[in-house]
Amino acid sequence: MFRRDYRERDLLVKMLTDKIGPAMFFVKDAKKRGFRMQSDILPFTHGTYIGSLSNDQLSFINTASETHQYQRIATDISRNAYATYLLALVDAAFPDGRSIGGWFNQVAAALDLINQGLDEQIITNVIESQLLIQFGVAPTWDHCVICGRDDLPLDFSEQYGGMLCRNHWHLDDHRMFLDRRTVYYLQRLSTLNLQKIQRIQINAATKRRIQSVLDTIYDDSVGLNLKSKRFIRQMAKWEQNLKNNQSDD
Repeated sequence: MFRRDYRERDLLVKMLTDKIGPAMFFVKDAKKRGFRMQSDILPFTHGTYIGSLSNDQLSFINTASETHQYQRIATDISRNAYATYLLALVDAAFPDGRSIGGWFNQVAAALDLINQGLDEQIITNVIESQLLIQFGVAPTWDHCVICGRDDLPLDFSEQYGGMLCRNHWHLDDHRMFLDRRTVYYLQRLSTLNLQKIQRIQINAATKRRIQSVLDTIYDDSVGLNLKSKRFIRQMAKWEQNLKNNQSDD
């Protein structure tokens, strides 16, 4: 997930494990020239690790096998940014040292898909929408929170924590005024099993609206302010400024 310096020659390496969720490990002499596990503990690397676990002291990694780095994530700035944010989100959602159940496979599938070249924003949106419940926020996506109907046009209301059907739009003048396509994809992403998909294709306008909804919920209801998310927003501004400059030319 990430690593940081510890003393002169050592590293602390944060990993997402299939047994105890996020966990921090001490790796002795990791910065020493010729260290045998140097490539095994690079960011965005997955594999099998053997070590010792401790509840009240540092845990250790002793050896690793069958490790592979997500090369496209490691070398592409956009994929790197979204994968970094995705893992930071998971790290914030789950306490260290506790099993996270099926979430390990969902996150592993997300990283695999981003590395394969699927849309990194949408894959991350899936994780964002599904992790909301871990932060104590559980929007109702599939029906009206007032009457339960799902056969009328729906729109998202922050005030009511979910969808309002057309008959109840008058209850919230500040609802998000979403089009049906955006509502449909928000519903799909919130339940999507990433281990079962091979392709995702959503147009740019809908992607912007999906991201706007999720950003609003995370900003207002979760209150999470991750450095990796700020970088993604800054990156989007750079891209927009570049497009504007090209249009002016």
